[in-house]
Amino acid sequence: MQLPALLTGLRGYTRRQATTDVVSGVVVGIVALPLAIAFAIASGLPPEAGLYTAIVAGFLISALGGSMVQIGGPTGAFVVIVYGIVQQHGTEGLLVATLMAGVILVVMGVSGLGAAIKFIPFPVTTGFTAGIAVVIFSSQVRDLLGLEMEEVPADFMEKWAAFADHIGSANAAAAAVAALALAVLILWPRVTRRLPAPFVALVLPTLLVALLGLDVETIGSRFGQVSAAPPRPRMPEISFELVRELIGPATAIALLGAIESLLSAVVADGMTGGRHRSNVELVAQGVANIASPIFGGMPATGAIARTATNVRNGGRTPVAGMVHAVTLLLVLLFFGRLVTYIPLAGLAAILVVVAYHMSDWRTLVAEMKAPKSDVVVLLTTFGLTVLIDLVIAIEVGMVLAAFLFMRRMAEVTSVAAVRQEFDGGRSPEGEALPELPAGVVVYEIEGPFFFGAAEKFKETLGEISRKPRVLVLRMRHVSAIDSTGLNALKDLIRRSRKDGTRVILSGIHAQPMAALARAGLLDELGEENLVGSLPEALEVIRGSRRPEAPVPA
Repeated sequence: MQLPALLTGLRGYTRRQATTDVVSGVVVGIVALPLAIAFAIASGLPPEAGLYTAIVAGFLISALGGSMVQIGGPTGAFVVIVYGIVQQHGTEGLLVATLMAGVILVVMGVSGLGAAIKFIPFPVTTGFTAGIAVVIFSSQVRDLLGLEMEEVPADFMEKWAAFADHIGSANAAAAAVAALALAVLILWPRVTRRLPAPFVALVLPTLLVALLGLDVETIGSRFGQVSAAPPRPRMPEISFELVRELIGPATAIALLGAIESLLSAVVADGMTGGRHRSNVELVAQGVANIASPIFGGMPATGAIARTATNVRNGGRTPVAGMVHAVTLLLVLLFFGRLVTYIPLAGLAAILVVVAYHMSDWRTLVAEMKAPKSDVVVLLTTFGLTVLIDLVIAIEVGMVLAAFLFMRRMAEVTSVAAVRQEFDGGRSPEGEALPELPAGVVVYEIEGPFFFGAAEKFKETLGEISRKPRVLVLRMRHVSAIDSTGLNALKDLIRRSRKDGTRVILSGIHAQPMAALARAGLLDELGEENLVGSLPEALEVIRGSRRPEAPVPA
């Protein structure tokens, strides 16, 4: 098992780098403050839950992770699934699901599955990420316009129908505050990047609402007094029944956390020229998600925007991420009570911008030009995320992508009669090729011989009208074979023996040879029926020589 980046990153650590890391950590902490609060509220949780997550999980992800510059905490990817868990199982259910997800992540990291995450199809991740962005935007419409609504329906279509019914109750002051925050988020980076735009978009509307006494809903008016006490550990109540109900959502949380954290680490590698340790990173994410619910937090993962902010401000070791967590702790202890004055319209504007960047609509549009099967996977995942449920969207998206991949692989695998090299034909060098002896047929399999191609194999060979004396199967282009392919081959050999047909296999590669040996088919076929090439097969058929069987690899 590799060591955390912190243990190797501090070799040759200088005072200059330490200063840069501390400054970067403070800047990232300021950026994380409004986002942590906003993600918690959007998820149906009290605002301090987001801060607790950024403090506890953020510190552990940096201290134990496999990336030098990763910044962890609550992210928009979790909003949809967390909101659904809270609505169905309450806050206690969320704590248990997050803890379970942490255990799953640790197991994934210890078992070396970090590299396997990259095999999740791009259309699936693009589809559910864009879907999450749409759901986040939809969840902020009430606060963005200051609509007077007691409850917002969870269902997407019902939610927008309710917005339409209450549009007449829109609060002009709230809309103006949201517009101001949006303007700051868009324009402030053109003025300076030293003071983060999200922080300015949080402070400026808050001061405006407080000084002018605007009738705008704030965190305090909806949630009451926000606790400024440090997070205290408490183990959630766990029951077998609850664990059974939450295994699906917990797996989705773990999968989302793994995907986003490793994607963030890859982005950071591109910016710094470094290289993260994926399995170490997954273990750190797991530990962080075990600790976060114990301290009253929500799921956490690597945050791409905050990690990029860290890199741009000079952070180069995990110290910056740890300082970011300490900065948030100090803000909570000394300024936590001021959080109650933050207008919800301002937070809604921040989340709208987060959703916009998260949607990555340019990539979404570009993917529409991809092969039709990929477009189907993308749109299905997107639609299910928005209209049904994120867990179902991931499951269906993965299964659909797998089936379409299998169909595509089956299409590239072909089984056909070989005629062009016989019947008096000539080789590329102009040499005359031998004629095929009477009663001998040659078929060639091209591509991986797996369950997707096995049926095609049976259908093609079933079209032979007269039972041949010898059937030669050319397998020089079969790089791999699975259990279904082996069984199809076994059925062919046994049926052929009953029909009096001899089966010869030609040009078998290492993996298929080893699979045949393990399945006992080599003994059943006989070593005299294994040859290296077609000319050798013809020699065996004519009885001119007895070949040595290839050695199984």
